[in-house]
Amino acid sequence: MALQYLFDDASRIMTVISFATFSGILAWTFLRKEKDFAQAAALPFADADADIKLEEHHV
Repeated sequence: MALQYLFDDASRIMTVISFATFSGILAWTFLRKEKDFAQAAALPFADADADIKLEEHHV
């Protein structure tokens, strides 16, 4: 019987920890500046821009 209470307590604790982690991730996401996201969004195109400039010099 005591084992059942232990599992119930562990389940409650993990639920609280999971909710706190999720809330922290949401807060971190919404508190970041838009400039940071714009820089990250431009990263996939950084090499493409460099390749285009190299091609222009070789033509």
